[in-house]
Amino acid sequence: MNRCLALLTDFGASDWFAASMKGVILSLNPAATIVDIAHDIPPGDIQSAAFCLVSCYSCFPEQTIFAVVVDPGVGSKRAAIAIRAGGYFFVGPDNGVLSAAADNFDSIEVRSIENPACFRSGVSTTFHGRDVFAPAAARLSLGFAYDDLGPKRPEMVRLAMPVAETRDGKIIGTILYIDRFGNLITNISPSLITSSASLQIGDNAIPVCSCYADVVEGKLLAIVGSCGFIEISVNLGNAAKKLGLRVGDRLLIG
Repeated sequence: MNRCLALLTDFGASDWFAASMKGVILSLNPAATIVDIAHDIPPGDIQSAAFCLVSCYSCFPEQTIFAVVVDPGVGSKRAAIAIRAGGYFFVGPDNGVLSAAADNFDSIEVRSIENPACFRSGVSTTFHGRDVFAPAAARLSLGFAYDDLGPKRPEMVRLAMPVAETRDGKIIGTILYIDRFGNLITNISPSLITSSASLQIGDNAIPVCSCYADVVEGKLLAIVGSCGFIEISVNLGNAAKKLGLRVGDRLLIG
């Protein structure tokens, strides 16, 4: 057995942190297939990491192990967990970062990672990605019994993802994620948009389009993105910078 391992962290590319995780995995499983989802999640941004994971996990084959390390509580009393859900495994801190993906399945089993066989010798209080989550994921990739990771947990921490709503004829939404192009991915379902003419956001009348090229370069547009939500974009530009908005900011449309 040699399951795929997919890594998602806020470690960036300028330090040794992500490479250290990969080194630990390859030391235990030299034949491991490692896929980088992303390592440039904003530091400590649990919501962005959760959204990134939920947006891509279904593209992977069953039995994939997702090791997600966005862990501002590292070294604290927060638990290290593994989740088995829908034929996938999710490994990471119990801070909600895994919940949005795992909760897509009816059957979820959560275990604490407590078996010393799954730890690297000399666990650092600041680098559980290397010393706990990487070795646990590597063991699972080799067929280590999930039940042997540690005891069952009755629950896990769940991230409260905001839900868009309509009120007095207006849509109240939230920016869930900003991609590297500056597209503002909202939590607004296309079904909430009753008019295909434009969205009014502050002083901006933003046309609802089918592709970026429907507007001239530098102009704002709204589009149904690949994640199925309304995105605010700029053709060949950066909507986040143009509008001065960040993850978690609320939008009032209408």
